[in-house]
Amino acid sequence: QAKLVESGGGSMQAGGSLRLSCTASGITFNRYTMSWFRQAPGNDREFVAGIWWTGKTTNYADSVKGRSTISRDNAKNAVYLEMNNLKPEDTAVYYCAADHLGNRPWSRAEVDYWGQGTQVTVSS
Repeated sequence: QAKLVESGGGSMQAGGSLRLSCTASGITFNRYTMSWFRQAPGNDREFVAGIWWTGKTTNYADSVKGRSTISRDNAKNAVYLEMNNLKPEDTAVYYCAADHLGNRPWSRAEVDYWGQGTQVTVSS
């Protein structure tokens, strides 16, 4: 049974940093493209960052590009999202997502598994 568990959310100040973690179980982790999505109240769930199952390619939404880094540790079945220079508009529930051998990490439709989400609140 596949399970994704996020951690690292909380309340932060604008200009600060965060590091979210997602640990996977029940899947062959190194065969999954992993992504982070987020959803703010009243908004659709949107892509934040993705890392291909090969680990060689990453992709970022324009809103976080240049201040975010996604990485993975296949030995730990984990994917991470580091984000700097946080802004109040980064406030959302952040979700980890897994797509088997995926090539479109930004596509919600292709996600096989979702985590339960972790709340990030950025105050000014």
